[in-house]
Amino acid sequence: MIPPTSGDNVDPPAANEGPETASDLTASHEEPSVDWDELPGPLRGRIAELAAAALGGMRPGDVPMRLRPVMRFAAAKRAKLGQSDLLAAIRDSAVFRAAVLDWCRRKQPAALEQQQVDPLGAATAAVLLNSVTAAHYVELIGHRVEQGKLREQHDAAVSRVEKLAADNERLRGELEEANRLARSAEQHNSADADRLRHRLRQQGVRLKEQKDEVARLNAEVERVVEEKDRELAELTAERDRDRARAADERARAERSDREAATAQQSAREARRGDEVRLSLLLDTLEGSIAGLRRELGPTRRGQSGGGPLPAETVGGVRAHTAATSDVPDVAALDRLLALPAVHLVVDGYNVTKTGYPDLPLAEQRDRLAHQLAVLAARSGAEVTVVFDGANVVSVPRTGPRGVRVLFSEPDVQADDVIRDLVDAEPTGRQLVVATSDREVVTSVRRRGAYAVASATLLERVNPL
Repeated sequence: MIPPTSGDNVDPPAANEGPETASDLTASHEEPSVDWDELPGPLRGRIAELAAAALGGMRPGDVPMRLRPVMRFAAAKRAKLGQSDLLAAIRDSAVFRAAVLDWCRRKQPAALEQQQVDPLGAATAAVLLNSVTAAHYVELIGHRVEQGKLREQHDAAVSRVEKLAADNERLRGELEEANRLARSAEQHNSADADRLRHRLRQQGVRLKEQKDEVARLNAEVERVVEEKDRELAELTAERDRDRARAADERARAERSDREAATAQQSAREARRGDEVRLSLLLDTLEGSIAGLRRELGPTRRGQSGGGPLPAETVGGVRAHTAATSDVPDVAALDRLLALPAVHLVVDGYNVTKTGYPDLPLAEQRDRLAHQLAVLAARSGAEVTVVFDGANVVSVPRTGPRGVRVLFSEPDVQADDVIRDLVDAEPTGRQLVVATSDREVVTSVRRRGAYAVASATLLERVNPL
């Protein structure tokens, strides 16, 4: 049964029956009396507008999770973009539905009155209150929507019929005018018609001759174009072959030049490395010989007194200094730095972050380099300090006097640079590596270098 529209007679409620409140209707009709998925479009939009307006004034705890993203929108945008979620929340969440009804009673009480003149408003109130007449109102709104669609289709059909009738009248008038002109043309002098036909035949003959001439010229042009295209393709292919041969010759020449340059560079680097190693080895041997002479001088003078032999003296020194690759204290480090041509390699950040980690990296580098310069001036040792270059924006061009400052490449660790420095030294030269990194200590020991802890080096460069 379809509820009466606003134009029909509606019996008022009995005098002894008061209007149902929202809470009474909600309590008496817990189960939905309508299919929310089948609500007509205008009714869905009206309910969504009320829910969207009520959503802005609700407490966060009353808003379902699926509607919390919709709260960020304006009310009109909520009703448009979140219509499905709003309707589903009213249908599924009793808390949200009660909150919407409470908002309507406070802000728009007229929206919950079922005795409205507007059928859409009455249907909205009936659906929100879940009254027994909600299904009838939904059916009424659906019927009106369908009638509206049919009316629109009827109006569109009538408009198309009227347009077609107007086009038909226009075409009928044009046809009559054409017939009139045809009848008038038939009444012309037959002689004029004959002359016109004769002239048309002559023009047709000339036009055919011109078309034949144009076709012949086009065929000739196509033949010439094909010949030129063929010649151009042959010339292009020959040019490409010449370019390919020239490119191959240039590539072979460049490859030969690169190979020759690489061979020359490799030979120069190998010769330079051999010369450096030989020079350092000679310096080491000269220093060692001078040191042995100083050590053996008193022994030779005292051999008649039964003192130790030179070999025993040298063996004692080696047993004392080279029995282990660790440098336990500052005194042992001083003894190593006193050796001839000794090379001290320092793991920069490992030492600075042990001694003064709170300073900025640039100040750490500068402080350690100047401390090592003082140590190099006092001991005469060759000093090289290596830092990681990954985070260094501007690499300093020079370091303090007597200290070689190296930065690793961005994709190379300072530990690998230290190992390369140890490998580059000739066999027999004394090397001391200052680091507390166990992996670096193990690798440099294996290569014959001494290892001194970062704390020990800091104790030496920062005497109390």
